[in-house]
Amino acid sequence: MIRVVADANVLVSAAITRDPNSSPAVILEAVLDGRVELVTSPALLVEIGSVLARPRIRRYLSLDEAERFVADLASLTALHADAPRPHPAVCRDPADDYLLALAAACGAEAIVSGDLDLLSLEQTEPVVVTPRALLERMAAER
Repeated sequence: MIRVVADANVLVSAAITRDPNSSPAVILEAVLDGRVELVTSPALLVEIGSVLARPRIRRYLSLDEAERFVADLASLTALHADAPRPHPAVCRDPADDYLLALAAACGAEAIVSGDLDLLSLEQTEPVVVTPRALLERMAAER
């Protein structure tokens, strides 16, 4: 089992996709069947809830479905305390530094993201990978 922190963009994509074969949906399925341990924190869950509450998301999910998704996510993930502030300044977008701090604090093997601010980081520990790269890594490890 691989332990990961997924950026809000990956989890929001998993929530709104209509394609069960999309990388975010497959990662969520891997969480459900125990191949991936997904770590979240209160701040990450709030961010996901905030994005899913936006009016433009209504065409994909009702507000009730969005709230249920966040509640379900909280129940299926390993909830870790938010890393203490201030977070080390690592990313060119300071709003992403909390994910790096969370991943380091919980011992995650990877951060899964589609965010170029995170993906452009070099030599981070843990490594930042795209959803597709995580799935390729999992397939190679079988």
